[in-house]
Amino acid sequence: MSRTGASLSEDRRPEGESGDEPATDLAFDEADRRLLNDFQRDFPLVPRPYAEIGREIGVGEQSVLGRFSRLKGLRALSRIGAIVAPQRTGWSTLAAMAVPFPRLQAVADLVSSNDAVNHNYEREHRFNLWFVVTGPDQAAVQQTLAEIETETGLTVLDLPLLESYRLDLGFPLQWT
Repeated sequence: MSRTGASLSEDRRPEGESGDEPATDLAFDEADRRLLNDFQRDFPLVPRPYAEIGREIGVGEQSVLGRFSRLKGLRALSRIGAIVAPQRTGWSTLAAMAVPFPRLQAVADLVSSNDAVNHNYEREHRFNLWFVVTGPDQAAVQQTLAEIETETGLTVLDLPLLESYRLDLGFPLQWT
């Protein structure tokens, strides 16, 4: 489940239901591979970043935009955006809920509809719906958690950041 697509993202559906799993037989050309690999860091901070990326890989700006859109649709990438250090520009918390499976999609859709929710996803655990809530301050985040509890009738587990670790999740992709 994600803010931009509220379908179940992991393959734990009841038998007979199809999932929204990523395609496994993807054919990427050289430009696709460069888009996925070369811009994990140092995304151009210029007025027209996609035009700059296009110049670097030898395609036009509209091609870059179309390719990124297609790659997102294929679930080869999930988002393009800045990573901001926690609690530097407001407040955030990780939250989790134990949602009965028959309600999981409806609750995920409700959680995703809240503008303060950054993203949500399913996990294989008793607490099976996880999400990040952001706000201008801690009180606003707490208010959002309370609203979600009221709207769903389910308890929200608040897991605030206690210690920050920086993990670089960029890695060179291996093509076969």
